[in-house]
Amino acid sequence: MTLEGFVNLDVIVQRAADRHRKLLVADMDSTMITVECIDELADYVGLKAEVSAVTEAAMRGELDFGEALAARVALLEGLPLAKAEECLRERVKLMPGSVELVTAFRAAGGYAVLVSGGFTLFAEPVGQQVGFDRVVANTLLHENGALTGRTAQPIVDSATKKTVLLDELTKRGLPASASLAIGDGANDIAMIEAAGLGVAYHAKPRTEAAADARVHWGDLNVVRYAWGLAI
Repeated sequence: MTLEGFVNLDVIVQRAADRHRKLLVADMDSTMITVECIDELADYVGLKAEVSAVTEAAMRGELDFGEALAARVALLEGLPLAKAEECLRERVKLMPGSVELVTAFRAAGGYAVLVSGGFTLFAEPVGQQVGFDRVVANTLLHENGALTGRTAQPIVDSATKKTVLLDELTKRGLPASASLAIGDGANDIAMIEAAGLGVAYHAKPRTEAAADARVHWGDLNVVRYAWGLAI
């Protein structure tokens, strides 16, 4: 049997009454941007392969997120802050469709939150560039122009992401059905399950299993089209 002539399509099925949601909560690394920032930072200290392996395991849900984060950040101790800023300029690229998705969502009256287990050094400029209303992320500590190998406490983890979604719903008097969460890793599962529509974006198997919808082939415009939103 040949598959010649077939095309790969993403299909998102949802109730018409819930289609136009009012709250978007999105992950950053490998979702709104094309890279994992901590892996790119590790490249500057010659440890990208080692750190990437830990990141992959953590995103599959095989390691405790907090412990994995602390271990990886510790390896960055002494990295000049200027190198981290260089990483932002040279390596962090927006995911195709990210700006279009958030712009259309907000234009339709929605509120968009970027919530990341990554770092404010990247999340704040990315959030501004994409157009998010609010950004929540971890803070990399630094002294005398270099990273200390630690993050501010408490960290942004899976529980934080879910809490952000639920708090924003409460603040706006919205039901869970009015929300959408999108992410790729195991630390996104809690918010994906709590949202009215949870979308796994080119995600790890456990995240896909927890989601209501999956984007395998296309970019973030798939989600925008699913809502019937246009710029």
